[in-house]
Amino acid sequence: EVHLEESGGGLVQAGGSLRLSCAASGFSVDDSTIAWFRQAPGKAREGVSCIRRNGDMSDYADSVKGRFTISRGNGNNTVYLQMSSLKPEDTAVYYCRYIGDTYSSWGQGTQVTVSS
Repeated sequence: EVHLEESGGGLVQAGGSLRLSCAASGFSVDDSTIAWFRQAPGKAREGVSCIRRNGDMSDYADSVKGRFTISRGNGNNTVYLQMSSLKPEDTAVYYCRYIGDTYSSWGQGTQVTVSS
């Protein structure tokens, strides 16, 4: 069974950093496409970053390019989202998502709050 669990959220001041973790079970993140999404209050869920199943090619939303970095852990079946130079507009619940050929699955989310 595919399972994803996010952690690492919290309260941080603008300009600070956080590293989110997405711990996976039931599949290998090394062979999978994993994405991070976020949803701010009153707004639609939006894609933030994605790391593709073939190699380490990654994509980023324009709003986070140059500030966020997605990566796979080394042998711990975890995907990370390193967030730097955080802004109040980055405040949201962050979700990771497994994207398979015929199936996708979401984690429960972790709250990130950036104070000004």
